[in-house]
Amino acid sequence: MITVTRLDGVRVLLNHELIETIQQTPDTTVSLINGATLLVRDTPEDMVQRIIDFKQKLVGWSRS
Repeated sequence: MITVTRLDGVRVLLNHELIETIQQTPDTTVSLINGATLLVRDTPEDMVQRIIDFKQKLVGWSRS
């Protein structure tokens, strides 16, 4: 899961495996596979980096 910030400033945890698309218009719109959408302050690039970092942590934990 990654942390994102909604437009109202509330931080939420998002299951990255449910993300279908991330689009910047100019706010970032996250579409989930269940049809829900989130408007967030985070840039698509920041979100992708958080997903990469999270997955790298998972791989590191499994090798310990």
